[in-house]
Amino acid sequence: MYRSHVLVCGGTGCTSSGSPQIIERLKDEIERQGLSDEVAVIQTGCHGLCALGPIMIVYPDASFYSMVKVEDIPEIVSEHLLKGRVVTRLLYDETVTSAGVKALIDTDFYKKQHRVALRNCGVINPEVIDEYIGTGGYEALGKVLTEMTPDDVIQVLLDSGLRGRGGGGFPTGLKWKLAKQNDADQKYVCCNADEGDPGAFMDRSVLEGDPHVVLEAMAIAGYAIGANQGYIYVRAEYPIAVDRLRIAIDQAREYNLLGKDIFGTGFDFDIDLRLGAGAFVCGEETALMTSIEGKRGEPRPRPPFPAQKGLFGKPTILNNVETYANIPQIILNGPEWFASMGTEKSKGTKVFALGGKIHNTGLVEIPMGTTLREVIEEIGGGIPNGKKFKAAQTGGPSGGCIPAEHFDIPIDYDNLISIGSMMGSGGLIVMDEDDCMVDIAKFFLEFTVEESCGKCTPCRVGTRRMLEILTKITKGQATMEDLDKLEELCYYIKNNSLCGLGQTAPNPVLSTLRYFRDEYEAHIKEKRCPAGVCKALLSYVIDRDKCRGCTLCARNCPAGAIIGSVKSPHIIDTEKCVKCGACMEKCKFGAISKR
Repeated sequence: MYRSHVLVCGGTGCTSSGSPQIIERLKDEIERQGLSDEVAVIQTGCHGLCALGPIMIVYPDASFYSMVKVEDIPEIVSEHLLKGRVVTRLLYDETVTSAGVKALIDTDFYKKQHRVALRNCGVINPEVIDEYIGTGGYEALGKVLTEMTPDDVIQVLLDSGLRGRGGGGFPTGLKWKLAKQNDADQKYVCCNADEGDPGAFMDRSVLEGDPHVVLEAMAIAGYAIGANQGYIYVRAEYPIAVDRLRIAIDQAREYNLLGKDIFGTGFDFDIDLRLGAGAFVCGEETALMTSIEGKRGEPRPRPPFPAQKGLFGKPTILNNVETYANIPQIILNGPEWFASMGTEKSKGTKVFALGGKIHNTGLVEIPMGTTLREVIEEIGGGIPNGKKFKAAQTGGPSGGCIPAEHFDIPIDYDNLISIGSMMGSGGLIVMDEDDCMVDIAKFFLEFTVEESCGKCTPCRVGTRRMLEILTKITKGQATMEDLDKLEELCYYIKNNSLCGLGQTAPNPVLSTLRYFRDEYEAHIKEKRCPAGVCKALLSYVIDRDKCRGCTLCARNCPAGAIIGSVKSPHIIDTEKCVKCGACMEKCKFGAISKR
């Protein structure tokens, strides 16, 4: 029996910050100080506060160390683990108060969260099946196979109100019901782990921190619809998630929780991995299935829908990682428990990857109906450097921008759609007053153009024409007729594209046109970027009254565009200026501004 457990984050963010070296040094130091029989070191998944990694939590006192360095380990071991004295200066500062150290759950980042999909992330070792079982893992599968009929399982999901967490929000129970109703000699269960939105890492974190929850939920799905084979489609750029999935599948097979005659009930179900090459379009369900079949990942017309004719032409259900992560808890706690969280039409919780201009970058899980203001100002800690909130992008390239006027909107599927955005997979990127909304729309459209599979003309050609117009606008070369043409193209592409990629590609443009049209018009009519972002419309100016002639700007100008002698006001040669901003960054007197 260990008296202390040290949990070290082994998610991608902390791994990139050096957590494997932390773990290695920690084990060495614990052994050196003779504590190997008293202190256990456990590698976990993501704790959520990704910007603070590497993260280490010492139990039973739950001391939360952040941004730990290898050189900090000897002190933590000798002071905290050996002598019981917490190293306060290394703790996450939000847990340190004048009255002492408070629990992590009481910090602003955590206290409004409610973890269902993420309940085991940062708590268990994802590579040890016994730890998952110790938290109630596979109990839901056992209950389903021994106490419930397939129709019972589907009814529980229908009563819970669980909607797909991957984009459109289709009712999960209804999807399963449709697949069960189709008779076939073979059916399939698929998991979409091909998370491709810029700034999104929700599904990756679940796979890295709690892979067995997905395996258990897929087995439950197989029982409910009458399938004996599942596939997890995960992008190869997620090496940690892939490794832990492989370990989890092997362990589940060894424990007879996957394979033949599970729990001695005669139910057979197994799961295989398929690695994607990173094509964004393969997040669309029919393109994903085409890719699993070994073909080029392109979407197919619907109908028929996958529940009727999906993978290999057989009835198939496809849900994403987060959707599956909710299912075992719904089975164990009942549909009423899940439906008690959230709003009338959007039940439960939602995981968001919070990024951009925000203090607390990381992973959060909140009840549906939590307002955008609560997420950004309370959980996220607000906008850095005293800047004003301008907009939040939800749903990635498929979503839209939520402006400050909707800062108090409760976040759920229907509310976001009503204001021109969407839930999507759960990326939430925060922007401040220094962001240009035309440039933001251009950024997302550049991504969509690169990721279009090219199968249908509206998406292949139309998005490229949209990008050309946006580029003209950011260069100050567009006319108001171009703006009208851009809007017309948006609706044409939205209504005529084959799959969800093309149908949602115009969303960032339409939402920014809706709420920030004045910025578009400033670029066109005044040849001015109000946020000072679009380089072609920028000019740098030296205020002669503030300039001290220190020559620092001239010495740091890569283009030699600044002229002037020592102790005399300088000027910028606009013909030579490459608009890099180095001069303004280096000026100590605030004499240089951009216009």
